[in-house]
Amino acid sequence: MKRTLPPLNALRAFEAAGRLGSFKEAAAELHVTHGAVSQHVRLLEEWLGASLFERHNRRVVLTPAAEAYLAEVGPLFEQLSQATARYGLLETVSRTLSVNAPATFTLRWLVPRLAQFRAEHPDVDVKVETSNESVESLKEIYDIVIRGGPDTFYGYSMQLFLSEERLPVCSPALLQRLPLRTPDDLREHTLLHTSSLPRLWPDWLAKAQISALRPAATLTFDHFYLTLQAAIDGIGIAMGPTALVSDDLATGRLVAPFAGPRLPSRSYCTYVPDGRSADDVIVLFRSWLEREGMRSGPETAPSM
Repeated sequence: MKRTLPPLNALRAFEAAGRLGSFKEAAAELHVTHGAVSQHVRLLEEWLGASLFERHNRRVVLTPAAEAYLAEVGPLFEQLSQATARYGLLETVSRTLSVNAPATFTLRWLVPRLAQFRAEHPDVDVKVETSNESVESLKEIYDIVIRGGPDTFYGYSMQLFLSEERLPVCSPALLQRLPLRTPDDLREHTLLHTSSLPRLWPDWLAKAQISALRPAATLTFDHFYLTLQAAIDGIGIAMGPTALVSDDLATGRLVAPFAGPRLPSRSYCTYVPDGRSADDVIVLFRSWLEREGMRSGPETAPSM
């Protein structure tokens, strides 16, 4: 006898949305967009010829018929999952973790550490995309979004994992040519700026009580990672965030000529869609970020 089955992807979207009471949370669990869940639910409603949800602002409520339908459909998905696990068919399947993070952070902090994470957890594939958009402006839903903080966003849980401060950094070769004994010696140097962070040097000079200082030259870049690279190449002195230059300070590619003052800076945080915080892989990656963050926080940034 031929089976009469609804569209399975649509049924899966309905089950997740009905169980979680939210299209957004269902989208996060299924790693699709909010619009995709809505489209699948609409397809299933057309196939069944019945309405499944009542929309109430940011929540959705099952109709009485849909609630009875979910009571029978939900256990079927659980049985399918258990049967697959019982026969070992999940052992060779890798889990993909989607991460969105700022470009400079990704280039200078995350990427150098990912090899170690992969070595420890070869069954987890990490997909990284870079962006500086706010969490609420992202068009896709990611397992983990890394941004500055701590901030609060509706529909997301936040967890701080890396703190930092900012202080002047430069290459040791530059100091051999032009020594820096006191902050006042900066008048002989080129100060490196980033166009999106115009207040870093003025704020630091004010905190060092030399706000009237005029350097020999200034050089401005449109991306922060270019500013840091220019410092490594001995072009001038940059305001380095301690977390993002910790590896360079440890290897001697950069040095911090002054112990202080240091400018406070926003911390790095993970933002995870509600309903996903207990996911084993997300918990694993968050814990790993915290451990790595403890190794490269502001207290690990040496000065000369």
